[in-house]
Amino acid sequence: MISVSGSREVKRHNDSQKAGKAMKANRFLLLFLLISVSGVAVGSEIPEIWTARQAVTFARQNNPDSQLAAQRILQADAMLQKATVGFYPQVELYSNYSQTNNPMYSFGNILNQGEFSPGIDFNDPGRTDNLGLGIGAKYRFYNGGQDQADKNTAKAGVDLSAAARETVLLRLEFEVFRGFQRIVEAGEILQARQKALDSIASSLAVARSRYDAGDLLKLDLLNLEVEQSQVMEKLIQAQHDLELAKRTLLTLLGLPGDDLNIKITDNQLPALPIDPDPTQRPELKKSTAALKASEAQLAAAHGSRLPTVDGFARYQYDQGTVLNGDGDSWIAGLNVNFKLFDGHQSDAEIALVEAQLGALRAEQKKLKLALGFELAQAQLSLERARQRQQVTLKAVEQAVESENLTQARFQAGVLLVSELIDSENRLTDARVRHALASSAVQIAVADLRRAAGLPQYAESFDQTTSMEKQP
Repeated sequence: MISVSGSREVKRHNDSQKAGKAMKANRFLLLFLLISVSGVAVGSEIPEIWTARQAVTFARQNNPDSQLAAQRILQADAMLQKATVGFYPQVELYSNYSQTNNPMYSFGNILNQGEFSPGIDFNDPGRTDNLGLGIGAKYRFYNGGQDQADKNTAKAGVDLSAAARETVLLRLEFEVFRGFQRIVEAGEILQARQKALDSIASSLAVARSRYDAGDLLKLDLLNLEVEQSQVMEKLIQAQHDLELAKRTLLTLLGLPGDDLNIKITDNQLPALPIDPDPTQRPELKKSTAALKASEAQLAAAHGSRLPTVDGFARYQYDQGTVLNGDGDSWIAGLNVNFKLFDGHQSDAEIALVEAQLGALRAEQKKLKLALGFELAQAQLSLERARQRQQVTLKAVEQAVESENLTQARFQAGVLLVSELIDSENRLTDARVRHALASSAVQIAVADLRRAAGLPQYAESFDQTTSMEKQP
């Protein structure tokens, strides 16, 4: 029995050493992550001109949701450390001092200090004192695998927290890129509105000249002036939309409400993934980690039916000042406990965990179907956005050509004002629709990457670019 326990102790000690090394590596990685997050949040320089890549990188480190997810990983790692406590012995030092005339305690002090003599009155041994110093150790050799099950549960908790953080970052990256693209989109719409205002101002100047020459009705001049007011109103709304888009991005970046200068370069757009696969989604990793945790809990529940074996050892030194005696003693042994009947508590716990495990498996199956549908939906949205972009681009080209002919005819005095206004509105609407369609393509690419479980830029999660290509 002792040799078996000893072999188990050696095995548990080796497992504990391996676990300790793994935990140290995890703690180093998490400490580096925390330092990176803290450093960016506190002392990083905010770029004067932002690109989409800079915004995504900055938000990953500075957004409160990202920082909260990092802290949850640290909490999970602490839980893993706590779960490995059972693999180590518990060692304690203790001391106490007391005086007594209680016959039982006084007689015990006399025995411990080696001062027993046949002439002692057992009913009244007198006053004694004792200073006790000692060291004790205890170690659980076996508990039905519950310690290992608790450790596996904690490991799954670390994996779950890491997957949860990845989920947060993927969603955050997409929202930041979409927020960035909304600013680009709002800027292009603002330019379209400004061009419309410049065009109506030019037409109004021609109309006033024709009115002064008696070649244009007062009503037509008033119609152009009304149209100018409406275009100015739309321009003001476009300016408001641009400011609102900037404020939205600032919130995602975790920054106060200051102005943003947005810079666009061709190489800052996310790459289009090749053969996107929803199995890379962190939501599936979370589900798998939850299943592992539940399976470990089931193992722990089964282990509660098995016996526990605990070893203990204690050494004590006793010193008295009343009798001036001293002595030492030790004790060591094993405790074996086995529950013959626990009121069906373990059976109920096993049934509960098995039901939870079955529910998690069903949820994972449902999740796989939902993620597959989400990926297909993102692919269809990208295809539709590209087709819309091509159509709107052609519409802009046609509207520009039509506007040039309309302006020439209006200046020649052979075109009605209503036709001029309609032509300018068609051009402005075509430009706005094309801006929206172009922005929708970029957002659809970003959403496809999110649906495939990929970061917006490969280096975000240190992924290679061999699976990617530019659109």
